[in-house]
Amino acid sequence: MTCCAPVENMALQVSGAVPSDEELQLAARQLGDGTSQLELSIPGVHCAACIQTVERALKKLPEVTSARVNLSTRRVSVTWRGAMPAIAGTLSSIGYAPNLFDEDACKDRTLSELIRALAVSGFAAANIMLLSVSVWSGAEGATRDLFHWISALIALPALIFAGRLYYRSAWSALRHGRMNMDVPIAIGISLAYALSLFETLTHGAHAYFDASVSLLFFLLIGRTLDHVMRNRARSAVAGLARMQPHGAVVESSDGRRDYRPVSELKAGDRILVAAGERLPVDCVVESGASDIDASITNGESTPEPVGEGAELRAGVLNLTGPLVLRATRPASSSFLAEMTLLMEAAEGGRARYRRISDRVSALYAPVVHLTAFASFLGWLAWDGDWHKAITIAIAVLIITCPCALGLAVPIVQVVAARRLFEAGIMLKDGAALERLVAIDTIVFDKTGTLTTGDMRLLNAGEIGAKEMDIARELAAHSRHPVAKAILAVQGSGSPRPMQSIREVPGCGMEGVLEGVRWRLGRAGWAAAEGGQSAGTVLSRDGVIAARLDFDDRLRSDAAETVASLKDEGFAVAMLSGDARSKCADIAGRLGIDRYACELLPQEKVEQIHSFSQHGNNVLMVGDGVNDAPALVAAEVSMAPGSAADIGRNAADFVFLRASLSAIPLAISVARRADRLVKQNIALAVAYNAIAVPIAVLGFVTPLIAAVAMSGSSLLVIGNALRLAGPVRREAALASLSLREAMP
Repeated sequence: MTCCAPVENMALQVSGAVPSDEELQLAARQLGDGTSQLELSIPGVHCAACIQTVERALKKLPEVTSARVNLSTRRVSVTWRGAMPAIAGTLSSIGYAPNLFDEDACKDRTLSELIRALAVSGFAAANIMLLSVSVWSGAEGATRDLFHWISALIALPALIFAGRLYYRSAWSALRHGRMNMDVPIAIGISLAYALSLFETLTHGAHAYFDASVSLLFFLLIGRTLDHVMRNRARSAVAGLARMQPHGAVVESSDGRRDYRPVSELKAGDRILVAAGERLPVDCVVESGASDIDASITNGESTPEPVGEGAELRAGVLNLTGPLVLRATRPASSSFLAEMTLLMEAAEGGRARYRRISDRVSALYAPVVHLTAFASFLGWLAWDGDWHKAITIAIAVLIITCPCALGLAVPIVQVVAARRLFEAGIMLKDGAALERLVAIDTIVFDKTGTLTTGDMRLLNAGEIGAKEMDIARELAAHSRHPVAKAILAVQGSGSPRPMQSIREVPGCGMEGVLEGVRWRLGRAGWAAAEGGQSAGTVLSRDGVIAARLDFDDRLRSDAAETVASLKDEGFAVAMLSGDARSKCADIAGRLGIDRYACELLPQEKVEQIHSFSQHGNNVLMVGDGVNDAPALVAAEVSMAPGSAADIGRNAADFVFLRASLSAIPLAISVARRADRLVKQNIALAVAYNAIAVPIAVLGFVTPLIAAVAMSGSSLLVIGNALRLAGPVRREAALASLSLREAMP
């Protein structure tokens, strides 16, 4: 097999500058013993000859010890020892310019197409409008015809390029025997252009190029905004996948270390994980001790000490010390893989939400076409003037074209999103506004949602001043969350600097002061009488000098928000992976009667399904990765800005401020938005009820129809802008019939 020429390969490469040696050095992974490894994307690789060319060129570099090209992924893995070799320059010189990232995978082609169509139609509409002003001002004869011809030349490529989105949709619907809103749009703009072209050819006084292109421009605005909001809601599973490392350093039986992609890891592999890295697969600790952030599995922010024999799940974050792990299963069956399947199942199980405008237009579009066709036949039979008949039919199509109906929902969602953003709430999915109106049950996660996720020392007043100062001195040398909580407490003084301070991963801090050895950390490590206790203590020569009790802070307005929601008629419940005693304490302090604790992620989903089976519409509020499947399974979901990335991606709403008042505020905005959507649809229907008879009777030209159509759109937009004003708390919400759903 012969390889295609490098110059042809270059056309297929991802656009962008070739990365510099500094960028490659930062992206490289250190394998130890002076060995480094780097993976690069090479889009130009297409065949076996390409592989040989790339590998041969890289292996000629004296520092390179190995180079492997993967044809299916079009990536090259390069390993070298010592100084950074000239990888980028070598690949570029043979016509295979590398990239650090597969940028093509990050592109949203539909959004790009919508934006391009929007830009083209907007540019064309603006220019045709300028030309139309001259015609409306009284231009006649050759001047008017010239402006019409220029408008025709501008409108034609705009309709072909930007209008193909609607033409494809309309043809697909008609081909399958269906009608949708795109059918009258496609017919209306096509006939308007055709008649305008005929008027131009016959030196007519009026042409309607501006009406067809302007209509296209306004509808593309709504479709683009709708696509952006819905696309963000679909990023949850992708976000969970991004939490898994791309690979790990594997140590073979002969001591050789090699970085392998996560797909190549298998059960029994010996994996090295440094502090600050996530675990690529489920595994068992073979040697080493550290603290881990296991919030991905239990939603708790408190670090958990681990040592030899501990079983860990993929995605767990190693915090303080290096670990040698033994993989127990491949990535395809890991905890993260199970979480992804849960989320996909939840997404597939939720019925697709149908907007009000879609339901109305299902009957609306056929009526429009029948009315226009009947108008054409009627006027043709009445006076036999086909030009007049088709002009009236086009006027009917344009004046009744569902522009206002198409904007009725998207424009309200845009204004509502802006109103929420001003209050610190991000709307991730426009349809969530409609779903939020129907909710009657609000389910909270505990840690990081009802609480802040920041640890605090509860019994600081019970600890002596000297012991507190020593604890602060030890804590100052650690980045552990417990250490941060201790440092947040003011001390009475400062002891003399301690000697031999060191941190024992998974255990705590140790130091010597005036010949006395002090330890701050787990009771079982710090004190002889600590036994197997995991509580935090300060010890002096192995004797407990002080016990430190930590807890999470409730959000300042958590109790007020829960009470307010209950007063308004909502059922409130709490789901948590934490211990029963902590859950009972938080639930008691907040007045939450129904709660479940020690839940795994799939059990939270089951609880949400239990509510749904009892007829409740659930709003889930959570922040952890373990909450993501439940967030997707709920009818609508919210997450704080402090949530894990996957939690924020899975949620329909994200509130950026610490206050839980975002929940009742979002509900209030959603209810006002729902009323405005219904008003907009009513306005659009009422407008057509008045305009259609006038158009059918022949009192409206296509030009006046275009103005009327634009007027209806402006009316809908003006009504939606009312939502931008202050949101007032409703005096009372309709009483809700709530069924008991918690087992």
